[in-house]
Amino acid sequence: MNTQTTPKDFFLHLAATVALYAAVGSLINLAFSVINYFNPDTLAGYFYAGSIAWPISMLIVLVPVLYLIEWMIARDIRETPKKKEMWIRRWRVYLTIFLAAILMIGDLITLINVYLSGEISSRFVYKVIVIILIAGAVGTYYFFDLYEKYRYATIAKRFNAWLGVVLVLAAIVAGFIAVGSPAKQRDLRFDQQRISDLTNIQWQIINHWQNKSALPAALTDLNDPLSGFTIPMDPETKAAYGYTRVASTTFSLCATFGQPSQDDKGRGDFGYGGGFGGVAMDMAYPSYYPGIEGEQWDHEAGNACFERTIDPARYPVNPKPLIAQ
Repeated sequence: MNTQTTPKDFFLHLAATVALYAAVGSLINLAFSVINYFNPDTLAGYFYAGSIAWPISMLIVLVPVLYLIEWMIARDIRETPKKKEMWIRRWRVYLTIFLAAILMIGDLITLINVYLSGEISSRFVYKVIVIILIAGAVGTYYFFDLYEKYRYATIAKRFNAWLGVVLVLAAIVAGFIAVGSPAKQRDLRFDQQRISDLTNIQWQIINHWQNKSALPAALTDLNDPLSGFTIPMDPETKAAYGYTRVASTTFSLCATFGQPSQDDKGRGDFGYGGGFGGVAMDMAYPSYYPGIEGEQWDHEAGNACFERTIDPARYPVNPKPLIAQ
């Protein structure tokens, strides 16, 4: 017998559905990013902290909301047992069981395909286990929620509810271990800006060499009001970057870094960046910038200097223009 669905019932079940699916997606995303980080693959892309920070943020909010809504729904059913037969509840539960099965099958197919394409076996095994645990916990919970008369149904529901909490907490803790504290991430952002500034200054020095056949005596010589270029300062301390003219074609650039260089190569997804196919670099940076041959910015925490020698054959001095008589 169908039971009338009130607006409260409709929106409670709708909210539970949205929170559940978003939380499951975030948990899988987070678990995969953690697995990628701790099992680097030389064929994989760069790790970026946003692939962990975003799922953690979503899980911290969504999981308590989901459990609160499920508690409210269970309380209403205890008070009005007929609400078990509401169409929206039955549709939601059947749909969730169906999608859990599809998720398990689809992701296993995808993971096998990635494995056959060359991803290292440890990543493959761990991701298979994650999919089985998450999809199995969700599907089993809602199966016994629908068929409560089965033996041990109540125990199975309670076990899978707690299993979900354990999986979420374990993934969040592993995520924090991978990315470090917010203070560390702030230091990395400052360091990324320092590397960008030094790269820009380096190219300005090369441009100065090509135009004047000499290195600048000081960084202030590079300031150009016409082009609008001004030597940047340290983004955190506002101190000037270090510069030394070592020889006629050799110079040194120095900066003070908050963290050592991060070994992020190969810790992203297989074949591209971090997260579900997203390519981004917001909280970490590689020590090598493609397109600049031999340019390395590896450094430890604290003051670090980078010596560069200009190759006149690669960067020849620009010929002087002829002056019309």
